Amino acid sequence: MQANKFKTVRSDVQDLLQQAQDLFAEATEATGKKADELRAKGQDVLNQALNVAQSAQTAVVQGGRELASSTDDYVQANPWRAIAISAGVGLLVGLAVGRSSDHY
Repeated sequence: MQANKFKTVRSDVQDLLQQAQDLFAEATEATGKKADELRAKGQDVLNQALNVAQSAQTAVVQGGRELASSTDDYVQANPWRAIAISAGVGLLVGLAVGRSSDHY
């Protein structure tokens, strides 16, 4: 679910940046008041893209904090289980690295 949200945000930001790029390209060909209007629209689009990106960053940071907090709570409540899980993961990584080095 989170991956879909981030793909959507990325797509939205890319679309906004493309719009801004198009507006600025058009503004270079225009003169006077029309050019000023196009540059202002381009700046507004860039600000929208920045706001979307900042919102996504805030969501990611908040999600990371919640994950770290829940992990800390789990480890505090189940220290021996956490040690066993860590040892198991370490063993699996060690086996994987050992096997991959045998092929070289």
